[in-house]
Amino acid sequence: MLAAASGAGGWGVRERIGLVLAPLAFAALWFAPLGLAPEAHRLAAIMGAVVVLWVSEAIPMAMTAFLGVAAAVALGVAPASVAFAPFADPLIFLFIGTFMLAQAIFFHGLDRRFAFAILSLPGVGESPGRVLAAYASVACALSMWISNTATVAMMFPIGLSLLGALEKRAGSKLPPRYGTVLLLATAFAGSIGGMATPVGTPPNLIGIGFLRRELGVDVPFFSWMALALPAVALLLCFALLDLARAGVPRALRLTGAVELVRRERAALGPWSAGERNTLIAFAATVFFWVLPGGIVLFAGSDSAAYAWLQRHLPEGVVALFGAGLLFLLPTNARQLEFTLPWDEAVKIDWWIVFLYGGGIALGTLAFQTGLAEALGRSLTGLLGVQSAFGLIALSTALAALLSETTSNTASANMVVPVVIAFAQSSDIDPVLPALAATLGASLGFMLPVSTPCNAIVYGSGRIPLARMMRHGLVLDLAGIAAIVAVVSLLGPVFFAR
Repeated sequence: MLAAASGAGGWGVRERIGLVLAPLAFAALWFAPLGLAPEAHRLAAIMGAVVVLWVSEAIPMAMTAFLGVAAAVALGVAPASVAFAPFADPLIFLFIGTFMLAQAIFFHGLDRRFAFAILSLPGVGESPGRVLAAYASVACALSMWISNTATVAMMFPIGLSLLGALEKRAGSKLPPRYGTVLLLATAFAGSIGGMATPVGTPPNLIGIGFLRRELGVDVPFFSWMALALPAVALLLCFALLDLARAGVPRALRLTGAVELVRRERAALGPWSAGERNTLIAFAATVFFWVLPGGIVLFAGSDSAAYAWLQRHLPEGVVALFGAGLLFLLPTNARQLEFTLPWDEAVKIDWWIVFLYGGGIALGTLAFQTGLAEALGRSLTGLLGVQSAFGLIALSTALAALLSETTSNTASANMVVPVVIAFAQSSDIDPVLPALAATLGASLGFMLPVSTPCNAIVYGSGRIPLARMMRHGLVLDLAGIAAIVAVVSLLGPVFFAR
């Protein structure tokens, strides 16, 4: 989810190359003898240009998605009513409701209160290793529910303030490499935490959307967490061990850390009405997201209560009700002031919503025209993967590799539908490979351009590029191994068909 994806940032060499290659890719595929049905052939040309624009980010990614769907209508791939239908997908409203809840958390400073509460826990103290672990755990926990980028943007200045105060007290006793690993832990934990819940990061909802639309498979909130949390825990522990080994001196004590955190926490003051209301809305939303999974555990998936909740309170509806509470719970009843002002609510990341709709629309058209099936057949012959485990491993690695060079969102949009088609053409159940590809799209830790989380902390000037690449590569490999292991072992338990 790079800056350029949302329309920010200037043009570089990659963007200029993309503007040249996109029409060339379109022309090459348009005139190539692909042996496809006319609609599939035209869509292949459109998708070729879209992929180039997504990877190069020559124009804002959401606009690329819009243009791809519009081109599909103009070139006769599908009528407008069919092509644009995914923009009304229920998961679109899950995005909107969740983003508004996250905006309220930021607006009222609930995220900072939570962060300093964790850092002030008795077990943290002045141990550099425990401070590192607590700091990364806060970033990981926050990014489970709000944007990874927003989490790191919030935690980054807290980390810099912490380092500045510690350096002032410790002087030369605080080695520069500790600052490096502390800030890297922020970026890595923010990306890792987003994998844990369906709403943690856009690639998760993109993968879930493809599973529901193309395979008729619903992924309950609880089931996703049951699968993803073990992978997140494994990956976070590995990241902390790797970073601590490289940058935490055993004899170092962080004198003044407890006092600094206590002072910052005290400066937050008492809980405001906005904070309390936001917590109520957020807690109620999470409760109803998780409730169906709890009912399945105790009463089974055939119970009447589970069926009622699935029919009447799907995740998107719950998110909208939760967001609606923000406009009903007053902070000042006499002045008719409510928890989230509308001018704050509209500041959510609309480009992600539009990108999701466009990506799902193009993926759906790929299946409807037969393009996805043809691509799956060709990849089957080329790669020769014959087992579910092999496809899970390949899907994870491919998504992770692509995420190093383009946004995680674009990676999921490109890889998941291909993996589903590949699995179907190989007579392999596509659910687990698609889940693995979805989780793998959240990897990509090596470069500042791999994710905004990396870019934010790299801008501090405290992280040598070589260190980011080395720790990022190790974490990518560990992430691929963790996802493959967890999906292979736990996937059949929670997603048996």
